[in-house]
Formats: sequence, structure tokens, C-alpha cells
Amino acid sequence: MGASTTTGPVRQALCLTDPPPPQYDAEVSSPLVLVMAAGEGTRMRSSLPKMLHPVCGRPMVAWPVLAAREAGAGRVAAIVSPGRDLSAGLPEGVETVEQPQADGTGGAVKAALPLIEESETVLVLSGDHPLISAAVISDFLQAHESTAAAATMMTIELDEPGSYGRVVRDPSGAVERVVEAKAAGDADPAQLAIREVNTGTYAFDAAPLAAALRELSNDNAQGEYYLPDVFPALRVAGHAVAAHQAGDLAVTMGVNNRVDLAAVEAEGRRRLLEAHMLAGVTVVDPGSTWIDAGVEIEAEARIEPGTSLRGATSVGAGAVVGPLSTVLDSTVGPGSQVLHSYLVECEVRDGCSVGPFAYLRPGALLEAGAKAGTFVEVKNSRVGAGSKVPHLSYVGDAEIGPNSNLGAGTITANYDGFRKNRTVVGRDVRIGVDTMLIAPVEVGDAAYTGAGAVIKDDVPEGALAVSENAQRNIDGYAARKADEMREDESP
Repeated sequence: MGASTTTGPVRQALCLTDPPPPQYDAEVSSPLVLVMAAGEGTRMRSSLPKMLHPVCGRPMVAWPVLAAREAGAGRVAAIVSPGRDLSAGLPEGVETVEQPQADGTGGAVKAALPLIEESETVLVLSGDHPLISAAVISDFLQAHESTAAAATMMTIELDEPGSYGRVVRDPSGAVERVVEAKAAGDADPAQLAIREVNTGTYAFDAAPLAAALRELSNDNAQGEYYLPDVFPALRVAGHAVAAHQAGDLAVTMGVNNRVDLAAVEAEGRRRLLEAHMLAGVTVVDPGSTWIDAGVEIEAEARIEPGTSLRGATSVGAGAVVGPLSTVLDSTVGPGSQVLHSYLVECEVRDGCSVGPFAYLRPGALLEAGAKAGTFVEVKNSRVGAGSKVPHLSYVGDAEIGPNSNLGAGTITANYDGFRKNRTVVGRDVRIGVDTMLIAPVEVGDAAYTGAGAVIKDDVPEGALAVSENAQRNIDGYAARKADEMREDESP
């Protein structure tokens, strides 16, 4: 047992575009990961469980799980409160263990004793500390593996330690115990002056941990079982307890209320944007740009101010998104531009132009070089390669062939009051302004429609379709209307 291992600051990218961290050798030790996710989260004042609140588009509890897996950890179990369903936020394959009552971190880990007894190494993470990174976890597990200690605690030094548990060391510099500082009487003045604090992340050899948990006491001011209280028992049993000092302050950024949540999300967003920029993406104004954790952006893309990229969105090389665009669960192909528009569950392929003020709804597909211009709405439709819907149009449940042009005010009337019907427009078609296409209807290749046409029947290839609506002028109408208005206004 010796002094703690100190590492330099770790840049926590929180993004798949970064090089992967060096992985802990899960094949050797297959560590069990316990994510503490119990508790009521009453300070959130929310009907949604605290662990399911999103951080940069991802449920809070999913962050430490995915970071541990990326670092090479094995079996993962979340420790939850009775009757609290967190399945919506847990990645696939995560087990759950119920903590019968809210009796502290030690009680939470005791609830997982059957799993601990089946393991060799145990990693304990906090579900409400989402910004711990795979790189930090990997370094921590390697530090534990490299010592003869039965337990390793992650620590950090803070100028203002607040209510964090203080790390008490013996004269040799080894960890002796952790003194809680949550309530008056937990720690004396000398202990409160210690700046090194416990971050709530631990690695244990499973067998000594199981033995110490069985003897854990709740004789403290809070009447709770504190997990760090296993350290003295481990020392009495002849085991060493080590500390690994992290250099990333984010390991202490926990979420207890919505103020904390906003601070954590702001830091997570900053790190995501930094990672994208270092990978070759231009983010013009990081302060006004929101990018979720699952978003992929290729180098040479440009993200303009006021843009939000959310969910499973991808942006290709050389694409420009924004300003003031929102893209959810959509693909923007290389070289495309999305200006001041809203895209949801759609695909924009290479070299397309979208907006300004376009709305691409679920199922919209723009083939290479297509355009959905100003005040255009597209829903469940394919716009062919090189085709243009320049402005003021609605395209719903339609197939538009390549190199066609839909004039301003084109509407596909796709709903008859009972079902959605499809419109099919061929290649090289010219649709005149203010054309109404009453689905189901087909317009053949190289056909035309006249301005203001109402198309109810199929249009043959190469034909011009017009609909008669004779103009009639009513002479003297304005004067008669003025007389009527004066009569209405007279007493």
C-alpha cells in the first residue's frame, strides 16, 4: 500500500469521433460494473425519474454505462429503487438489482452481493455523474490492476470540498478511510480542512469486498450504510486500499436538481463541440450550437449559429447546416446545405439544398442534387435526383422522378378524408405554378401542367395538362361595393 497515483488532466470528449481510449483488459478480469441508480431524486421536482433526465440527448444513467463499456468493462448492473423502472434509459443488456430501502451507498452495493460473489473485480459508478469518460475509467481500472490493493478509490483535489467525503491518509500516504461531511458531526475541523475528496467511483477485488459488506455498519449521523466504510474493515483484514487521483473535475459533477442538470449539460455540450471541432468540423458559434451525444459529423462540415443537431443525426463532409436549423434523427449528405429549416426523420443525400423555412417531415427523401426551397413541406415522399421544389409547396405521399420541377404553390392533395393516397410524378416533368394534384394521380415523364391546373386524372407522357376555368370580368364592381359600404355605415 502506497501513495496515490496522480494523472494529468484528461480531455473527456464524450464523442465517438475521438480516438478510442486505451481499454482495460476485460478478457482477463471481466469486471462487474455496478451503477448506483437508486434514490427518489425528489430535488428534481419531476415526475420523470432523475436517472432518465436527458443529458445532451442521452438518458443520464446511460452515460456511465456506455463509458464503462467503451473502456472494456464486462457485466453491467444498475442498482434501482423498488418499483422504479429505468429500462427506457438503460442500454441493451444492462441488468437491474433492487435496493430494498434507501439506506445509502453501502446498502446499494450490498443489494448486489449475489452478483459480486460471482465476479473477480467490481467497478462502482454513480448513475448521476454522467460526465465520467471512458478514458478516465480505463486509467482507473488499469491503476487498480497494477497495484496489490483490494480496493482503489478515485479521488480529486478541490479548492472548495464542500460536502464531499474527505480522504484520510496514514503517515505513509496510504488511504486510511473516508470521512463523510454531509451533516454536522460527520467530520471534525481538521478533517474538513482536507482538500482531497472521494468522487464516488471505486474498484474492488470481489471477495474481500463481499466479506467487508457483510460487516458494514450504519452507526453514523445519517443512519446510512456508507460504502467507503468498508475500507477500515479491508485494512483490518490485511488488505491494501489505494487511491487514484483523477485530473478531470467533471468526475465530481453530480446531478441533484435541475440547476445541476443544466450545469452538467452545458459542460457535456462544450466537450462534445470541442471534440467535433478538433476532428475537423467548423462550429461557427459554439455558444449557440447544440449537438447531442449520438450525432456524427464528418470533417469539413460547417455548423452555423443557432443550430440544433439531435438524436441519431449524421452530417456529411462539406455540408453546411444552419443558421437556425434543427435536425432530428436525420441524415444530411456531403455537400448539402440546410438553411433555417426543420428536419425530422428524413434523408437528404449529397449536394442537396434545403430551405430557408423548409419542413422535411418523417419519410422525406431528397435524392442527390435535389432542392426543397423556401416554405416547402415534404412528408413521406421521394424527390428525385436533381429535382426541385423551389418554394411555397406541399409534397406529401409522393414520388417525384429525377430532374423535374414543381412550380410555386404546387400541392399534392393526398388525403381524401379516409386514407392517404400517393402522387407519382415522372422524370423531366414541369409542374406549373399553383397546380393541385389530386391523389391518387400520375404525371408521365416529360409532361407539363398549366398554371393553376387542378389535375384529377393521369397525365400521359409528354402531354400538357390544363383545366378550364374561364375568366369573367364584372364591370363596375368596385363602385357598387363602395356604395354598399357607405350604406352600411350610415346611421
